[in-house]
Amino acid sequence: MTSLRDVPPDVLDDLTAAGLDPEHVWDVVSRALSEDLTPAWADDPTSSATIPVDARGEAVVAAREPGVVAGLAVAAVAFSMVGADATITDRVPDGTRVEQGDVVMRVAGRTRQLLVAERTALNLACHLSGVATATAQWVEALAGSPTRVLDTRKTLPGLRALQKYAVRCGGGVNHRFGLTDMAMVKDNHVVAAGGVLPALAAIRSAHPGLPVEVEVTTLDQLDELLALPAPPERILLDNMSDELMTEAVRRTAGRVPLEASGGITLERAARIGATGVDFVSVGALTHSVRVFDLGMDLLG
Repeated sequence: MTSLRDVPPDVLDDLTAAGLDPEHVWDVVSRALSEDLTPAWADDPTSSATIPVDARGEAVVAAREPGVVAGLAVAAVAFSMVGADATITDRVPDGTRVEQGDVVMRVAGRTRQLLVAERTALNLACHLSGVATATAQWVEALAGSPTRVLDTRKTLPGLRALQKYAVRCGGGVNHRFGLTDMAMVKDNHVVAAGGVLPALAAIRSAHPGLPVEVEVTTLDQLDELLALPAPPERILLDNMSDELMTEAVRRTAGRVPLEASGGITLERAARIGATGVDFVSVGALTHSVRVFDLGMDLLG
């Protein structure tokens, strides 16, 4: 195993420019590789038996379907980590829309190590490209409306920063990263506090200045919040019909950003956009997205 110093400078620069912590990316990739190389970063018996130790080769990573790529710089870290002495070229920028057959990256280096890193690199890039592609589909479906698609905290453990980055690559907007970015009053908090307004008042008393989002399920609850001298910074319309959301937008009249959530599907996107809500949050972008098909082929 090498160190972060062995990662090409352009890869590190791209990670930093993307708002990702290279140390965190290194940790994610290290844990992923360790699942393949146990115990204690053992050799891959297949590659070590079939490939001379000093062999060098070149491989291409290509899209096997149309979509939006993300995570290629993350994938590049895997090749550095296993000591492939890799030179990476033709890496397209994350967020690029590609077609089937497009080459998204070339990797040249020690052949054994290229194949050792292959699955980890592809697992990460395929998943993140899947997130970006799904997000781009939502952005396209909402085109022409004021509504923007948000991610949620329904992320895979340990991959939140990378998944939220992939959402940005697809043209989406990040919701709060964690519990401390914004308070969110949901049904369980309402039960515990004895009501929507007491919950909001308690948060503002304990954490002045912290943005608050409050979930409502009825127009009466919405009216309660709108009647306050200082409504919450955002209101979540939970499991409302298109008709109710349209009425909520009319009553709010732009005073507070509105977010639609619950029962959200891509097929419904255009209708949600037509209601005029500001945001729609989609947990499926990160918790159950289909991977994007990328493949790596060693050149003869």
